[in-house]
Amino acid sequence: MARKVPSISPLCFHFIIVLSFVATAIHSSTLDSDIQALRSLRHAIDPTSISPTTFLSSWDFMVDPCESTGEQFLGILCSNPLDNVSSRVIAIDLDGVQYDGFLTPSIGNLSELTTLNLSKNKFRRTIPETISNLKKLTTLSMADNYLTGTIPDSITLLKNIERLDLSGNRISGSVPVNISGLRGLTYLSLAGNALTGTIPDLTGLWQLKTLDLSANQFYGYLPDLPVRLTTLSVNHNILSGHVSPVKKLKNLIRLDVSDNRFSGLISDDILSLTRLVYLNVSNNRFEGIETTNLSEEETQLQVLDAENNQFHGRLPPKLVTIQNLTHINFAHNQFTGPIPREYGERLERLWRILYLNNNFLSGHLPPEFITHTRRVRGNLSRNCLRCPTIIPLCHGGQRPFSECLRQTNGSK
Repeated sequence: MARKVPSISPLCFHFIIVLSFVATAIHSSTLDSDIQALRSLRHAIDPTSISPTTFLSSWDFMVDPCESTGEQFLGILCSNPLDNVSSRVIAIDLDGVQYDGFLTPSIGNLSELTTLNLSKNKFRRTIPETISNLKKLTTLSMADNYLTGTIPDSITLLKNIERLDLSGNRISGSVPVNISGLRGLTYLSLAGNALTGTIPDLTGLWQLKTLDLSANQFYGYLPDLPVRLTTLSVNHNILSGHVSPVKKLKNLIRLDVSDNRFSGLISDDILSLTRLVYLNVSNNRFEGIETTNLSEEETQLQVLDAENNQFHGRLPPKLVTIQNLTHINFAHNQFTGPIPREYGERLERLWRILYLNNNFLSGHLPPEFITHTRRVRGNLSRNCLRCPTIIPLCHGGQRPFSECLRQTNGSK
């Protein structure tokens, strides 16, 4: 005799469907520890700095962060799990609207995070040590905040990091020695802080293309640098010695070493870097610029700013062999003698900015300086030139004869 299969009442069947739906919803929702980390971040922000149109105003924890739609939880990206597992927060990219608060240690619980961008706000206090828990992080940007303290040594554990930007804060201390172990870095900016000490060995960062250490208090010599650099900014520090390590950087496009205490010569090896477009060596103690071995071969250099150094002797005529050069600033140096005739020919065709003021140049101007100066921005004042004041470049007058005589006698 066949056994009778018990029937399922319609009410029970409906209950089973509801349970299945709830279970599915639970499995597909955001991991609880991620939600708590987001809550902690939100609660650490002064509510008065969160206006109704900002990303943080859309963080409504009555809904699930990773299941929200429309205008909820802006600035958050989540993973899309294939199985019935919890979603994870993989990116926090806040709008830079001056949120005022601090970063709590719970940020380290977001272990799947690949991007953390809190730039252009008012985050205060220190960078939590728990930042080292974010092992999958590829982008960490906290630029233009009010962070204090030091760069935690644990930041060197972020082995997948590619972009690290802590610029524009109030961070002090030195750069972690082991930072060279972050071999995936392509962009590193620590500019605009209060960092001190010497620049550590960074040659291990072989993929680094942009290095910005400007506006700090670094001292000592310029070390050997990653060979793939395209942008190097170490301006506004207390660095000294020579800049010879730069000549190894064959991919360099932009170089700024201004406002330091560098000395010696600007070698033609640097001027001849084939990809270099912008060179600023102003406000240092350089004594001259080498142009002896400059050739007619194509270089990309367009801007040469060497203002306020200790250059002396004659202006280098071979500067005109740099075919793409349009902006030259040799103001506030100690150049003597006449302006080379070759400069006039260049002024007629390519040069658009030429500052030679506050030197000890003498003699007549090349004819082109009289006929083509309206298309050129610059200054020839405070020299010993025969420079008619009706020429715009001569506005400001020349040095008194006594100053020119003292310079002439002193150079003999």
